[in-house]
Amino acid sequence: MRPDGWHLTEDVDDFLARAGDFLRSRPGPHVMALTWAERVRTRGADAFGTGVPVFGVLESAGEVRATFHRLPPRALTPTPLTPGQADSLAAHLAALGHPLPSVSADEQTATAFAEAWQRHTGATPKARQTRVRLYRLGTLIPPEPMPAGRGRLLGERDLEETMFWCGEFARAVGEDVSIDARTWAGTRFADKRYTLWETPDGTPVSVAGMNPLIGGQIQVDVVYTPAQLRGRGYAAAVATEVSRAALAAGAEEVVLFADVANPTSNALYRRLGYHALTDWAAYDFS
Repeated sequence: MRPDGWHLTEDVDDFLARAGDFLRSRPGPHVMALTWAERVRTRGADAFGTGVPVFGVLESAGEVRATFHRLPPRALTPTPLTPGQADSLAAHLAALGHPLPSVSADEQTATAFAEAWQRHTGATPKARQTRVRLYRLGTLIPPEPMPAGRGRLLGERDLEETMFWCGEFARAVGEDVSIDARTWAGTRFADKRYTLWETPDGTPVSVAGMNPLIGGQIQVDVVYTPAQLRGRGYAAAVATEVSRAALAAGAEEVVLFADVANPTSNALYRRLGYHALTDWAAYDFS
């Protein structure tokens, strides 16, 4: 039997061998762990960061209780933790001398870890202003009526158009990322499948993307309509198209994140049949 406590590894295959069943048991709350482990497994850690990745598994009485991952320079991202588990993780990482710029997790976990990290290291946590809400699809409810037009799946021949729309989305949400042919493969946008909503004359007006099927779940990620085209139902239409595609691809669960400060997008997803799971928060450390 493995000893209780946190077990750290730089090997994503070792991490998934230990924790894969646990992560797949609750794919919604574990969406970030599943997504990033799969990205590292299929594309290599060098594609995403400037340092060695670290994965952690908390085991007790022969059972996996929690995990975390960190791809420097990105934030530490644990699965949901109790305050006691958060304290034990902070103590363990502090004792090993792991520097942490930030933590990102469900709101209760992020807050508990930030407080524990301050106790063990003296670092001052500062909550980020942006908070997001994780939604899971119940029964899809397409808008009635749909706006005129159709969805068009973007393929390999549409890379320039795909990069353009992802760049527009990144600028709109304040992501500090360079998107061009040179950097594309190392961005989080490269492994998604994108659909454009086009008006009857073929003009693209909105885009939505979805991640690959992982652990029976697909995350809808990147839903964007240019500001001057909003309020016409395009986002609802393209989000519906991608949600349908996710279900058709075999997803047992479909999830997405929405900015808590954006009442329009939150109301839209609820109308489409999505239900809130949890709020997500991040803290930066001095």
